[in-house]
Amino acid sequence: MNFKLALIAAATALLAQTSFAASHAAAAPAASAPGKARAEVKAETAAANKKGETVKAGEAGAMAKPEAKSDKPRADVKADTKAAVKSGETVKAGEAGAAAAKPAAKSDKSRADVKAETAAANKKGELAPAGDAPVKK
Repeated sequence: MNFKLALIAAATALLAQTSFAASHAAAAPAASAPGKARAEVKAETAAANKKGETVKAGEAGAMAKPEAKSDKPRADVKADTKAAVKSGETVKAGEAGAAAAKPAAKSDKSRADVKAETAAANKKGELAPAGDAPVKK
């Protein structure tokens, strides 16, 4: 019984799909030609491509305007970049966003002092259990 029901359902779906496709194909030419011939659309697209007004394949959103050309010689730009990399002003390769914050200054306490403070805080019950984030109020 289930096999017959599945067979009937599959046949109905197949017939409905082909009839839908046929009715959709009949309506498609009117919908895809809003008053312009194919040659006109191709000419407009070619002109937009030539002007650089189209979005490249795979690019999302509006196109960014190209930045103005530099008036510095290439050697000067390379020297400036090299100096910026050496001084740590540039973002590391693969890092997104603004440059990472500089690490905080070194502590003036010795390791033994820090361990003693931590042990005292632990005795007073001031430390959160391992794995528990402090609750913000």
